[in-house]
Amino acid sequence: MQKKLFIKLALIALLSLLLLVPLAMVEGQIRSRSDRQADVMADIANSAAGEQTLVGPVLVVAYREWATVREKDAEGREVARERVVTRQEVFAPEALDIAGDARVETRQRGLYRANLYHLDLQLSGRAEVPAGLGLAPDRKLVSAHAYLVMGVSDPRGVDNDPDVRVNGRSHRFATGSAGAFSGPGLNVDLGEINPATGARFEFALPLALTGSARLAIAPVGEATSVALRSPWPHPSFQGRFLPVERRVGADGFEARWQVSHLARDFEAALQAGDRGGRSETLGLSFMEPVNIYLQAERAVKYGVLFVVLSFAAFFLVEILQRRAIHPLQYLLVGLALASFFMLLIALSEHLSFALAYGLSASACVLLIGTYLAGALGGRLQGLAFGGGIAALYGVLYGVLLSEDNAMLMGTLLLFAALGSVMLATRRIDWYRIGAPVGQAEER
Repeated sequence: MQKKLFIKLALIALLSLLLLVPLAMVEGQIRSRSDRQADVMADIANSAAGEQTLVGPVLVVAYREWATVREKDAEGREVARERVVTRQEVFAPEALDIAGDARVETRQRGLYRANLYHLDLQLSGRAEVPAGLGLAPDRKLVSAHAYLVMGVSDPRGVDNDPDVRVNGRSHRFATGSAGAFSGPGLNVDLGEINPATGARFEFALPLALTGSARLAIAPVGEATSVALRSPWPHPSFQGRFLPVERRVGADGFEARWQVSHLARDFEAALQAGDRGGRSETLGLSFMEPVNIYLQAERAVKYGVLFVVLSFAAFFLVEILQRRAIHPLQYLLVGLALASFFMLLIALSEHLSFALAYGLSASACVLLIGTYLAGALGGRLQGLAFGGGIAALYGVLYGVLLSEDNAMLMGTLLLFAALGSVMLATRRIDWYRIGAPVGQAEER
């Protein structure tokens, strides 16, 4: 290989590596803005309400019974004595129905936004305390006290003081989970019940609940039915239980879940609030349709590909047309390509992502095409290069929109680029590159 060709290739490789610096700086700026967005979302959640996990309602019975306990006497000897001890049982509702509507409110601080959801729910169900509390017949029960308990992971989001109807009577919630679970909760004191005969309760209540980003519901009932609808068109269904029916469209979504006791772990469901709502729950996120920072960060990862393909095209022009292109011209075009990503993130904070992408790509294509028309001595060459770069931007936008097919599209692009280079150079005698024209013709 000619020494001049080797030096040229080395310079092109060096320039490609140097352009990694501005690309890395752009990526760092995107991450910084993304972190700031996350901080704003957390701050708004701290001021309003965070992610919500709803557990229950369930029935809690605190009971007293005679039991044999072992304790030490005055001389330090362990003896068995009969004492009245207090224990509790948690009973799942036989049926639990939750239905309601959700609306999403976008709150903005400067350039950054966060979503809050407002739920209007109707909860109803029935629960039964079996005779003898379902314990062994030889247990010596003294008394029993019942509570209706509901867990809410962030009680600040409860926007109403619901009228809780239990067996036709009106009640009000008090704070506390009555020992049903360790997380925060609300309870209704249902009073004393006869432990020998048990009791049956039917309940209904409206609940206005505010939260941020995500809602989780623990299906604690023997049969749990949840139906939600909202004008928000971008739901993300999560958790261990997916909807049995759902409809998602431009006008919003409707979804229905049905979970039986055979499919869920009751003890794990009771502790769902302690695990961030991501264990034994059905979940729903009110996600943004386009996360501009995530999209921009993914776009920057293809920046090196843009530079390499553009430099490869320049090099082919040098080889095929015997036209010298100065390394400084390589560098300027590479910097113009890198500036696209900075333009993209700056504009997308004020405009829709699609519009910001189109404006940024158009500006860079126009700049590079105009520059190359002069640098290469012909408008046709400038238009050709501009068209090629525009095609690259078009492919990149398709990759960003289709995350599932990103690898496939990126691989096809690389294969097509390699194939084009191989076909364009298949008749080149690389040993004669740089030789005088007369010598090339003699060969």
